[in-house]
Amino acid sequence: MGAVKVFEDLEVWKEARVLVRQIYKATLNPTFKKDKSLVDQIRRASVSIMANIAEGFDRRSRADFIRYLEYSLGSASEVRNHLYVATDLEYLTEEEFANLLDAAVRLSKRLSAFIKYLKNHPKT
Repeated sequence: MGAVKVFEDLEVWKEARVLVRQIYKATLNPTFKKDKSLVDQIRRASVSIMANIAEGFDRRSRADFIRYLEYSLGSASEVRNHLYVATDLEYLTEEEFANLLDAAVRLSKRLSAFIKYLKNHPKT
C-alpha cells in the first residue's frame, strides 16, 4: 500500500473500529446492559481509541499524532480494565472476556509499535 492519505487507511484505526463493534455487541447482553454506568464507560473508552487515532492523524504534526496515539493507548488500557470489572460482575462469560481482552491487548501492542515506529523513523 502507498502512503496513507486518510486516517481510514490506517490498519490500527480499522482494528480499533472492530473492537468498538465487539464492545457494543457485548454490552447489549441483558445483564450487562443493566449497568448503564459501566456500559457507558467501556463504550466511550473504546470509541475514544479510534477517535484519538483519527484526530491525531489530521493534526498534521508528527508530535501531535504521537500524543493522540498515546491517548488511544490509554483508552485501550481503560477498556481492558473495564473488561475485568465486567467479568468480575459476571456480565461476560470467560470466553467473551478472553476474546475481548485478546482484541484489546493486540490493539494496545499495535498502537505501541506504531508509536515506537513514528518516534524512531524520520518523516517519510
